[in-house]
Amino acid sequence: MSPSSHADLLDALRAQLGPAQVITASDAMAGHLTEMRGLYRGTALAVVRPANTEEVALTVRACAQAGVPLVAQGGNTGLVGGGVPAGGIVLSLARLDRVRSLDPVNATMTVEAGCILATVQEAAETAGLLFPLSLASEGSCRIGGNLATNAGGTAVLAYGNARDLVLGLEVVLADGRIWNGLKALRKDNAGYDLKQLFVGSEGTLGIITAAVLKLHPRPASTATAFVGLASAGAALALLTRLRSRAGGRLTAFEYMPRFGLEIVLRHAEGVVRPFAGDHAAYALVEISSEGPEAEALLEDLLGEALQDELAEDAVVARSTAQSKALWRLRESLSEVQRREGASIKHDVAVAVSRVPEFLERASAACEAALPGVRVCAFGHLGDGNIHFNLTQPIGMEAAAFLDLWPRFNRIVHDIVHAMDGSIAAEHGVGLIKRDELLRYKDPVALDLMRRLKAALDPDGILNPGKVVPSESGAAASAPPGAGP
Repeated sequence: MSPSSHADLLDALRAQLGPAQVITASDAMAGHLTEMRGLYRGTALAVVRPANTEEVALTVRACAQAGVPLVAQGGNTGLVGGGVPAGGIVLSLARLDRVRSLDPVNATMTVEAGCILATVQEAAETAGLLFPLSLASEGSCRIGGNLATNAGGTAVLAYGNARDLVLGLEVVLADGRIWNGLKALRKDNAGYDLKQLFVGSEGTLGIITAAVLKLHPRPASTATAFVGLASAGAALALLTRLRSRAGGRLTAFEYMPRFGLEIVLRHAEGVVRPFAGDHAAYALVEISSEGPEAEALLEDLLGEALQDELAEDAVVARSTAQSKALWRLRESLSEVQRREGASIKHDVAVAVSRVPEFLERASAACEAALPGVRVCAFGHLGDGNIHFNLTQPIGMEAAAFLDLWPRFNRIVHDIVHAMDGSIAAEHGVGLIKRDELLRYKDPVALDLMRRLKAALDPDGILNPGKVVPSESGAAASAPPGAGP
């Protein structure tokens, strides 16, 4: 498309949306062109900020007619390069931020895609209900992006992924048509469940503009504990014990290794060692109840675990402030890794029962490949999702370490694949894992993905180059611009 045609498109968008909502200044666009970790940097003609679904549809139609690609963005907090533009238009959904309705009897809420996740949580709380999706970035990520990536977070054990928390969607299709699937129904078998095509598709099949979310009863009591353990196997045994005794009241079970707690205590501000002594592994446990018994139940269960030598030490929070302090030990881990050095990161999943086996096999293989590499494997043990991250050896240059990213991808991902796991657990595919799918995804599944993409976006204008690898895709390499 010629520069003059680009100018015509931008002029048309300015006329329809207002000049202030079509941003072309490089400094104003900068934050929309870079992935959160700085691994990818893209380019764009403009950042466009529609105010409602109709203006989203108008923008998509204009881009389709002009043959210009576009990528939808929410809070731009993704970690796989899925929201980075490759030319064309960045379609920011930040202005679509209304809570359209809340039905406490039906336990549903209809929100626009640009609503910040924390705002959604607060709106549910005001009605005495709970929207349980919870992420470290909940103060800046937006619900449309959460759904487009099928976000996980810390409450999947009890409530499921984002996919399990949505009842209906409103979606703008690649030709600019609006599909209104905003039904607040828990049973609806009238044809294909179309919403599930768009949840987790990372904006490659359509642009989510609104959603009907499923709400839950708000717990009357919640108890949090930090537990010291002898091994990942002991953590799994404790999880099994708590799950069998507490059932659905077990709402979180997060795993951390000794190295993870060490670097949090070394680098995070305002954190406090939870108890004296070191342990090979740690678990952050949360129990929630519709009655007042959460703290007493957790104390009893952990007391039994200590007596049976299933756990080595434990502390139960006695206040909301103490609970937040314990959660901070876990939630700070991602942010402090960069202060310890460069990281090669993997977001993988295996069956819950095989997590200790995976940790042992992958750790041994990586340490053999690079003596001195420091394994920082942590995450959501309750649902089998481990962030298997590697920190550079002490004294090694960051750039030299990051050059080994493809080598460690092969080591870790081959083990995950051999264990019938997934190389993309909760962060998605985006750019960073797109071509890895050629090695690990079932060929029939890849064919179906390509057919769906061609059917719903025949001209390939929606977030092109993401998620779906071409049949001749290149082998994965270290992300451009990778840094500590």
